[in-house]
Order: sequence, then C-alpha cells, then structure tokens
Amino acid sequence: MVMREWWVQVGLLAVPLLVAYLHIPPPQLSPALHSWKSSGKFFTYKGLRIFYQDSVGVVGSPEIVVLLRGFPTSSYDWYKIWEGLTLRFHRVIALDFLGFGFSDKPRPHHYSIFKQASINRRVNLLSHDYGDIVAQELLYRFKQNGSGIFPETHRPLLLQKLLKDGGKLSPILTRLMNFFVFPRGLTPVFGRYTRPSESELWDMWAGIRNNDGNLVIDSLLQYINQRKKFRRRWVGPLASVTIPIHFIYGPLDPVNPYPEFLELYRKTLPRSTVSILDDHISHYPQLEDPMGFLNAYMGFINSF
Repeated sequence: MVMREWWVQVGLLAVPLLVAYLHIPPPQLSPALHSWKSSGKFFTYKGLRIFYQDSVGVVGSPEIVVLLRGFPTSSYDWYKIWEGLTLRFHRVIALDFLGFGFSDKPRPHHYSIFKQASINRRVNLLSHDYGDIVAQELLYRFKQNGSGIFPETHRPLLLQKLLKDGGKLSPILTRLMNFFVFPRGLTPVFGRYTRPSESELWDMWAGIRNNDGNLVIDSLLQYINQRKKFRRRWVGPLASVTIPIHFIYGPLDPVNPYPEFLELYRKTLPRSTVSILDDHISHYPQLEDPMGFLNAYMGFINSF
C-alpha cells in the first residue's frame, strides 16, 4: 500500500512538471535577431507567409543573388557575409523556407523539396545544405525548360536519423527537444575551433522555436528520403548543366566527408570549379570562415 501511494505521488508530481516543460515559451529574440526579423518582409505563397530579406546594394548593377540556407536553421545563417555581398550585387535576397525561421510552419503538412523550389525564381544562387537540394531541383527545372549534394556520401547525424525514421517516436522526440539538447546535435558539424558561441546558438534555437518550428523538424527531415528517391532527377542535371557552378568546401565537414565526397563531386562535375577552405573549416563555412567564404565566392563571380 505504501509503495502504491509512492508511485501515485510521483505521478501527480511528474504530470504538471511535464506539462510545464512542454509549454516552455520560445526564447526572446536577441537584439540582432530581432533587427533581422524587423528589417525583413513577408510574401504569401499559396496562403502561407514566407519571410525574406531583400537589401539593395550596388547602384547600377543588374545582378541579383538569392541565398538558400541549410537545415535546421534560418536565413540568419548568412548575416556574416551579408554586407560583403551588398558591395557586389544590386540586390541580395535570402528567404526562410517553409517550416524554417520566421516563415509559417504548418502542421500537419507534407514538406517537400518540390514545394520549396516553387517559391524561388531564376537568379544567381548561393546555397547551403538543405538549400543545395532546392538548387538542384531548380537546375532540373532550368534544364527541362531550356547538405549534401550526393545521397550516397551524405552522413546524417544520429538525431536526424531518429527523427526522420522514428515513426510514432518522432513527435515525442521533437517535443522533448530543448536548448540543452540542441547544441549537442549541431556543434559536431562545426570545426573544433570555429564552433558558434552560446549567444549564436541561442539565436539559432530561437529561429527554430519560432512558430513551434521544433514540432515540424521530423517532417522537414523527410528531404533525406526524398533525395535518395529522386537522386537521378537532382544529380543528373549537375553532371550535364552548362551554367557555371562553383563549390566552396570545408574539408572537415562530417556530413560530406573528405575525401570521398570531393572525389565524387569532381568526377560528377568535371567542369565545376572548387574552393577548398582551411583544414579546420567544417559544414558551415559561411559562419566559420566568412571572409574566406566570401573571397572564394567573389573570385568565382568575378571570373566571368
């Protein structure tokens, strides 16, 4: 009887604690992140609001660059190279894909690369991670109309595997995810000496938590399965496309491991040029080495 009462007491205590935990509000935006959001705009796509940044840069230049960012963060990933890009292009545009950052995050919803690509238009593209696959779909459409790139070399993290294939377990994991778990999943894809500060991690987490974005992560991760299914559609155009392509690579990247990824890339895209950054740079080169990344991109843009 005493044991039974003990379990009842634990249950009565645990339930309100769990309810309180599941209703922890998202963190407040830092001044920098708040400024990024307040200076941005929204457009509506099929009844859903998509957040974007659009800065006017060089007067008289006809060129536009659109930045497509990676999983699981937001357009704010580009903030370290934003000013540098405005010195070269007339317009610099970055958007939060559906389900990311400050854009709408409907649930339940079938998130797909095809829908994300339909939001974009034809311009200079600078992409990263998840944005690479969207760019590949745009290349496919370009050819038809006149995070990794290759699924076989992509190395998703353990948490990504659990969330994308967890079935009924995935919604539980997304609800239990918190800021103290988040860095453990993200920092391993940064270089040892270039990992984000705690304040930068909070900015990333705030973008994810905005509009309960943590609850759609498992749905967004279906892009990994989509990439395997549509490999021919998305890798094929890369091998035969005639427009200039440049790849900026952090050789410490565990998601696209060296040297097998780079060997396959050069074999598949022999006409593409490649910039290899310093040995300690990993999966987020635009954040880990913004100057090196910007110099590599400008060297490519100015070469034709």
